[in-house]
Amino acid sequence: MKIVVIGCTHAGTAAILNSKKLYPDAEITVYERNDNISFLSCGIALHVGGVVKDPKGLFYSSPEKLAALGVNTKMLHDVLDIDTDNKKIKVCNLETNEEFEDTYDKLIVTTGSWPIIPRIEGIDLENILLSKNFYHLNTIIEKSKDAKNIVVVGAGYIGIELVEAFQMNGKNVTLIDMQERILAKYLDKEFTNVVEKAFLDRGVKLALGETVNKFMGKDGKVSKVVTNKGEYEADLVIICIGFKPNTALLKGQVEMLDNGAIIVDEYMRTSKEDVFAAGDCCSVIYNPTGEHRYIPLATNALRMGTLVAKNLVNPTTKYIGTQGTSGIKIYEYNIASTGLTEELAKEKGIDYRTVIVTDNYRPEFMPTYDSAVFKVVYERKSRRILGAQIISKADLTQSINTMSIVIQNKMTIDELAFVDFFFQPHFNKPWNLLNLAGLNAE
Repeated sequence: MKIVVIGCTHAGTAAILNSKKLYPDAEITVYERNDNISFLSCGIALHVGGVVKDPKGLFYSSPEKLAALGVNTKMLHDVLDIDTDNKKIKVCNLETNEEFEDTYDKLIVTTGSWPIIPRIEGIDLENILLSKNFYHLNTIIEKSKDAKNIVVVGAGYIGIELVEAFQMNGKNVTLIDMQERILAKYLDKEFTNVVEKAFLDRGVKLALGETVNKFMGKDGKVSKVVTNKGEYEADLVIICIGFKPNTALLKGQVEMLDNGAIIVDEYMRTSKEDVFAAGDCCSVIYNPTGEHRYIPLATNALRMGTLVAKNLVNPTTKYIGTQGTSGIKIYEYNIASTGLTEELAKEKGIDYRTVIVTDNYRPEFMPTYDSAVFKVVYERKSRRILGAQIISKADLTQSINTMSIVIQNKMTIDELAFVDFFFQPHFNKPWNLLNLAGLNAE
């Protein structure tokens, strides 16, 4: 069996390693246009902020490791075309510019995503950067050394973490987003208010509800960001407004969402026989609503890449879907969420209810105790839990992993009230925060 893998970050690496275990006699070739694999982009802000000292630790595999396993590892090779009818691909060696064809029995497409680059006047000025891969990390580190005024465009996870890192490095930081709140996709207002205040208290400028109209420059370098409401000085700008799937190679050949994300079934199969896909180039099954959605997360990519390998020859292991579970730490606050926020439930036209619990996470007789805010969104009629969020100075984020399982298994808010959780004063109260949410629900 001849297996060809296109792209090798999280999903690709997982697919290759597991395919090698399951099919030791298969011929596996991977084509990757970069010279590295398995880079954890979530570590960019950690390195910028000095938390991670050595960026080499942000790689968990390497071309050398794959080659040592017997994988035909083709770095700096760009796939130019895929012919799924004849099971052929056209490839360019980026070092020699040589073009050649290859064939496959099974094709695994793990081409990932790329930052959305808005078509705005001045976008090509120097010192306007993206934040996605290892090359971006190095450029951000180098350019930010001498920058005094840094503007981050985009208030999702990547943007928020970079704002914190730059502020802690003593920079004047402005955060711009067209939404009225930061992290609006992941958290409701009760939670984002806390983080916004933390930024404002540290001197970060929040330009929310503003749209960037143009970038102005001086001597070819960006000097100012102009929005529909104001102007902001900038020596350095980081664009992180979202991602789009890298799927142009398969356009018109397999089923896709409107944004180009490949639709795969529960066995990671595309609509074309013997063509599989996984990771940020794909849609996922979103359990709270049952729909296909685009949720680019490393966790989804690793699971999907592993499942591709398991289902490559025979459909054996189903993908059970995702809740879009994620977490973030900003200053002293530990935050996590899963499933639908109240705002998204409202957008979807769902008849929902919410319950919010604010309580100290462990007994007040302990030497220290911190307050936590926990929120659950549930369907009014069925009482089925659809989403949950938590914020606290104590790290209680693992409770959101529990809530992910709760949503996965379609539990109700009433069942949550009486789930068996342990009690130990070091960690919690006799009634766990999750229990309290169930007990306090309407």
